[in-house]
Amino acid sequence: MAGPIELVEYDPAWPRLYLREAQRIRLAMGDRALRIEHTGSTSVPGLVAKPIVDIVLVVDDSADELGYIPALADAGYILRIREPEWHQHRLLKPPAGNVHLHVFSRNCPEVERMVLFRNHLRASEEDRRVYERAKRELAGKPWKYMQDYADAKSAVIEEILARAHSGGSADS
Repeated sequence: MAGPIELVEYDPAWPRLYLREAQRIRLAMGDRALRIEHTGSTSVPGLVAKPIVDIVLVVDDSADELGYIPALADAGYILRIREPEWHQHRLLKPPAGNVHLHVFSRNCPEVERMVLFRNHLRASEEDRRVYERAKRELAGKPWKYMQDYADAKSAVIEEILARAHSGGSADS
């Protein structure tokens, strides 16, 4: 990509899209789906977001692609990114492209980090505003890659996570 990031106002249809996709994933995976979570900005009511629903799927071993990719492919998901150096992360997308399915292994600390961040933003209006301001500022800049935008948000995410770990927020 080249250019700014598209952010849109919160859409109440996002949780329904998540539930539909979670059901599709559960049907495809059965008990191999150890955990499914709606994460990212679309999981936080009232927060602006890129119109892409992020879903985390936890499996026994995300490096064992034969253990889950064929089932997800049958459900319409296509493997797009393989990052063995980052928590054995895999990213799959359906053809429509409005969902990112992030696959991690059991006990991956990144899953807990993502869920803590989501839960804290849901509970803290002030930190939600802090994050939204940062997102809007960064989204207006031109980016060569989407990951560059994500990386640029790291500092504010770490600040918010520190408050989440301590039980505080920007307004306390």
